[in-house]
Amino acid sequence: IADNTFQGCKNLKHVNLIEGELHETIVALLLEDWKNYMNEEINSIYQILSYTPAGDDFGDVGGKARAIRRWIRSVLRKIIHYKAQHQHVLEEAATTLKLTLPQDIVIKNVLPFLELPSYTFELGDHEDEEDDSEEEEEDDDESSY
Repeated sequence: IADNTFQGCKNLKHVNLIEGELHETIVALLLEDWKNYMNEEINSIYQILSYTPAGDDFGDVGGKARAIRRWIRSVLRKIIHYKAQHQHVLEEAATTLKLTLPQDIVIKNVLPFLELPSYTFELGDHEDEEDDSEEEEEDDDESSY
């Protein structure tokens, strides 16, 4: 998303995520706290956009596009983290179950119900670099006050 994509869009306060992989993965997370935190993170964009300047017709591009990019990266980082946590808990549970139940029962009848959808969420290398440069810009802006 180019920085000037939403220049002048003062009424942009809402972003709809397309139903799909992200929502299916959130629903499949083991802990309610994880699900709730992910939903709070997704909904945080409404407040972020409400207070983010839209820019004007005189060269100020505003910050809505950068805010949306940061928000998307934040959501992706968190879902990647929770998927890893989910996998860790799943592996611990499988190890315990294999000690008490025959391994074929665990593998065929238990683990498939605990696994997350196989979707992959990734942040590209350039997105991490962009995030770092945006954070540096924010630090520079804050130190100038």
